[in-house]
Amino acid sequence: MLGARLAWLLADAGVAVTLYEAGPTLGGLVAPWQVGDLTWDRLYHVILLSDARTRALVEALGLGDRLRFGVTRTGFYTDGRQHSMSDALEFLRFPPLGLTDKLRLGGTIAAVARMPAGPWLERVPVLDFLTALSGRRTAERIWRPLLQAKLGDEHARAPAAFIHATIQRMYAARRAGLKEEQFGYVQGGYAPVLAALTAALQARGVTLRLGQPVQAVEAGGRVRTAGAVEAFDQVVLTTSPRIAHRLLGQAPPAAVQRRLAAVEMMGVICASVVLDRPFRGFYVTNITDPSPFTGIIEMSALVDPAELGGRGLLYLPRYLPADHPLWAADDDALQATFLGALQAMYPDLTPDRVRGFGVARARDVMATPVRGYSARRLPPVDVGVPGVRLVTSAQIVNGTLNVDETLGLAERAAPALLEALR
Repeated sequence: MLGARLAWLLADAGVAVTLYEAGPTLGGLVAPWQVGDLTWDRLYHVILLSDARTRALVEALGLGDRLRFGVTRTGFYTDGRQHSMSDALEFLRFPPLGLTDKLRLGGTIAAVARMPAGPWLERVPVLDFLTALSGRRTAERIWRPLLQAKLGDEHARAPAAFIHATIQRMYAARRAGLKEEQFGYVQGGYAPVLAALTAALQARGVTLRLGQPVQAVEAGGRVRTAGAVEAFDQVVLTTSPRIAHRLLGQAPPAAVQRRLAAVEMMGVICASVVLDRPFRGFYVTNITDPSPFTGIIEMSALVDPAELGGRGLLYLPRYLPADHPLWAADDDALQATFLGALQAMYPDLTPDRVRGFGVARARDVMATPVRGYSARRLPPVDVGVPGVRLVTSAQIVNGTLNVDETLGLAERAAPALLEALR
């Protein structure tokens, strides 16, 4: 989405653009796939009411009438039991925390939602920050498991800016004056969005090089693939820093190479489970007990069941650093582990209800948030190679990785790229 949106903006400004994509179609992290008899997004995505850039893009593609929004339910699985935390009354009844703990937890979320961003948030350890606001018991019973679910063992290195950005996004609609935040999607998932986006780029004269992995990018704007070398006035890399480092080789100055190598990436192994019917009705179930996956996303709790043929669709994500040994596990082993754990949590989920299972892997999803990231690790746009620039999601600071933030990154980068071409 980053490269496609940049191509759109540059083409609209009169630039002749060629877009390289290693995969057979556009999409990357939002690409669709088929599991069982169901086709939907390979990884889970949601559109918020406050995602103004995403909604504007969908409208520009002529798909505004396919946007659907609604209020969803949230669950917690803790101490071997499923709990609903979808309204104030359920929150007050939540058994793992006492009344004082709950009041402090609610106060923490409200305070952080209103808290302005600042560089000091990058310097404070996230657990120290949350313990000071919520208390030690809540930090250990609720916040630490949630942070571990998203960041694994790296959560101890994360700054307060990470949880601040997460809460800020979830409450952006309320800050804008709307009554409540709602979750949404495009009918059909991102597949129709990508089809319309491909057509829109072609209509703007963008040359698409699909299914052509780039092997190297050289000084002077030379792009090398398996079958050809093409030269351009400017090359913009929209990959992760790790891949950019590989493509550029020894061309950047040593200081830039060290900067690119210093960015640690988090990835996700995400299982899609197709069931014979919808599951529990919670869009998100946060898990605080030990589990091989870090949460349960029930897309069939958000999407109209008729669109999914009456099926249930679950995502079981596990976030990992790029060098974690679990990346080497094969699909059969992951299926046995993930389904075994899910059925242990919910004994009524019998094997005959499972109609499809697939494992998606994405190693470079987001930069691992660490304290002092923007000062010491933020990758530069100017990589010190003539004719080459880097625009990467790892340059998102004080934000979370999602489609709307990615579109914003492209829109902020485009003016400087146009100025460089001039």
